[in-house]
Amino acid sequence: MLDKLSDYDFNLPASAIAQKPVSPREAARLLVPEGGQFYDHHIADLPDLLRPGDLVIVNNTRVIPAQLTGRKGEGRIGFTLHKRLRADSWQAFAKPAKKCITGSQIEFQDGLRAEILDKLEDGAVNLRFNLSGTALEAAIDKIGAMPLPPYIKRPDGADEKDRADYQTMFARHIGAVAAPTAGLHFTDGLKAQMLAKGIAFGEVTLHVGAGTFLPVKTEEIARHKMHAEWGEVGAETIEAITHTKARGGRIISIGTTSLRILEAAYQAHGKLAPFSGETDIFITPGYQFGVVDMLLTNFHLPRSTLLMLVSAFSGHSQILSAYHYAIEQGYRFFSYGDACLLTCHAKAETVSSKNSKTGGA
Repeated sequence: MLDKLSDYDFNLPASAIAQKPVSPREAARLLVPEGGQFYDHHIADLPDLLRPGDLVIVNNTRVIPAQLTGRKGEGRIGFTLHKRLRADSWQAFAKPAKKCITGSQIEFQDGLRAEILDKLEDGAVNLRFNLSGTALEAAIDKIGAMPLPPYIKRPDGADEKDRADYQTMFARHIGAVAAPTAGLHFTDGLKAQMLAKGIAFGEVTLHVGAGTFLPVKTEEIARHKMHAEWGEVGAETIEAITHTKARGGRIISIGTTSLRILEAAYQAHGKLAPFSGETDIFITPGYQFGVVDMLLTNFHLPRSTLLMLVSAFSGHSQILSAYHYAIEQGYRFFSYGDACLLTCHAKAETVSSKNSKTGGA
């Protein structure tokens, strides 16, 4: 039984954590585990690794500059917006949270203010701003900083280059406070090559919340509580998936966020059907995947819910072996790092590995 947090631990040297993305984006390395072997590719090889008739699903959420610094009296408080509640209200993680008192006023730059409505668990608070809707979005965009993960070190905060680097080419719907990082590897040129090979694209939305960075604090992983995130799978995407499967094509999820909202939609209805709403789906080994055949994803943190997800998808032993191989071979980890292309272990079949370098298991 893989029900302990310690089952998802591995040693990662700090030097393996990518601090900046490679350029061009599709030059990132791509590891393909297959049959106990590991094949070294690059993201640019995707047109040859996938097949005509496959359907690639991307997350079209757009990251907002969700890190705000406010003042309460003479003290400063950092806020990372977490989830939009209403047109004028957000849930946020506060640091230091002990300075937040229900009913108190927080002053931000350029006349933006907020009232602390509630204090919650894990240092979270509910904020009601003095602006609403598009006016609030514009104010946040002007004064906020990109919410880079804590393992990307920026002593002076995220810079202007991060505003472009930490946003995918598919970003359209405002609402995420963390990037769907597998999508960061794509460029217009790569997409055009894939389309020319007969590989289709579809879109879903999952507004990734800051809860994705919260550590699992319980040794019994079943006791971990996932933060809910809002997502949507539209009728057009459902139709494309249905037609792809009927023709024998595969569904390739770009990132764990796309996978989670697809599987949440499937679980909500017991079949492929449109979905719109919140999900706190928690995928661990033993989960039966209903939609996704392959997953393109970056390398995830030790002891994280995302490592549990990929272990469920591709097999726990294969994932840990692949991660150890990646560390030995100098792959770059986490949001700005390299990626791997995984096949659902329940649907395993050979991926083309021509012109590849092969490593042992």
